[in-house]
Amino acid sequence: MTYEDIVYRVRKVFENADARRVLEHVAIQVNVIGEGEGIFYVEVAERQICVEPYDYYDRDCLLIIPSSVVLDLCEKKYTMRSAVETGLVQFYGDERKWNLCLSKIKLR
Repeated sequence: MTYEDIVYRVRKVFENADARRVLEHVAIQVNVIGEGEGIFYVEVAERQICVEPYDYYDRDCLLIIPSSVVLDLCEKKYTMRSAVETGLVQFYGDERKWNLCLSKIKLR
């Protein structure tokens, strides 16, 4: 699995997501470790979600995720909330904005 494959899969997950209930800007940087290692960000702006393969220096949250966990999340084997709670994903940053995204973004 390459870095480009991982970003592509994450984009596919969010391409039809409903972020209309997120009324503020949220920037989340994702550091993928292991096979396909790299950095991308997920941004919610103007009620839409954008996934891009770049660093986000003015981020609200930072996630450190093994590539295998990213793929499992894309396949909905577990939720992001449970992945953070069980320690599969390391979270740093603004918990209020993080919880806003977890509770308000609906994946289709």
